[in-house]
Amino acid sequence: MAFEKGGLWRNWVGNQSCISRYKASPESEAQLCEMVAEADAADLPVRVAGSGHSFTPVVGTTGLRLSLEKMKGVLAVEGEHVTVAAGTCIGDVGRALKALGLSLANQGDIDSQAIAGAFTTGTHGTGITLGCLASQIAGLRLVQPNGEVLAVDGSDPDMLLASRVSLGTLGVISAITLKTVPAYNLHEHLWRDDFETCMERHDQLAAEHRHFGFFWCPVPESRHLYCLADTADAPLSTTKATSDVCEMKVMDITDRLPMEAPFEKIAYSSDVYPIEYVPNFHELEYAVPLEHGKEAVRAVRELMLNKHTNCIYPIEYRFTAGDEAWMSPFHRQDSITLSVSGGPGVDYWDYLRDVDAILRRYDSRPHWGKLHFLDTDDVTHLYPRAGDFRALRRRLDPAGRFLNDHVRMLLG
Repeated sequence: MAFEKGGLWRNWVGNQSCISRYKASPESEAQLCEMVAEADAADLPVRVAGSGHSFTPVVGTTGLRLSLEKMKGVLAVEGEHVTVAAGTCIGDVGRALKALGLSLANQGDIDSQAIAGAFTTGTHGTGITLGCLASQIAGLRLVQPNGEVLAVDGSDPDMLLASRVSLGTLGVISAITLKTVPAYNLHEHLWRDDFETCMERHDQLAAEHRHFGFFWCPVPESRHLYCLADTADAPLSTTKATSDVCEMKVMDITDRLPMEAPFEKIAYSSDVYPIEYVPNFHELEYAVPLEHGKEAVRAVRELMLNKHTNCIYPIEYRFTAGDEAWMSPFHRQDSITLSVSGGPGVDYWDYLRDVDAILRRYDSRPHWGKLHFLDTDDVTHLYPRAGDFRALRRRLDPAGRFLNDHVRMLLG
């Protein structure tokens, strides 16, 4: 058997771990196919560990734990369609696209995740007209249990829509083809507003800017927990408050030359998007239907101010356009995403369950890589194509080779 002894694996923040019997790091698609087929013959479950940025147990396996860290880089370029190896991190994709005169249409505020894991768990950026990252997927190559490759290229639209957000349950992704756009620069502005001013301008800012989002910080030290810029002296600030304030951000495409100043920056798209985070938080994030966004954030804010006053990590609030991917958190639903966090070593579960209870009122759906409390029935209720997805998954992988207990409960 070509596998190494597995041992202990932990995710980036240390809240998820598993002990796998075996591990392996293929260097090519052909080698990956051989490994998957060998695991299937040995009746071993198979999961892939990317960069470990999921807070949920999506990776854990007692069988074969694969890493695609040796499968990186751009594989093909056809016009604005760019195929990249599945282990390539988002930041490296951005740098490669910049050299090609291209950009991703949107991305999130962390760029160190492996592209396959980030895109297919529902990761997103912000922008009321912009879909989640998976909406940029034009094709995938899925290694099946027998080691054969299923090429998903859009000729079967349902297969593409099922594959875009699949949590690794339809096969091991070896490569992803992305629909890119011509390269562009972004102009970023940061400022500070009080909460009510933010709510009054909510609709206007979302409509007028390509990207708009904010962090609500209940206390002055909140921003430091997420390594946010200190906007206390921002010239555009409309408030002297240092608590119960919103750290605001807008970004728009510009033709102006690159520059950087306090609270303002112009640079190539992928150079502006990311924030440097310290892995000192465990995050829950749900996609709330757009029409309920302000009501939902008000309710969570009140919860933090009046009941869970020791929970001071910022609320992060962003916008994402609906899409057609079957298991996307944004399936046919324009949404805001609302995230809250607890600190490692702290018993934050009552707080997160109270947030979950609030967001359930609106039939909110989770980011699959962030903490949530969904069960089988919840998935069936919230995702109209859940039954179709499960049927397809069983057809492609009848033995459940690519499942673990967590994803089996959700999608099995």
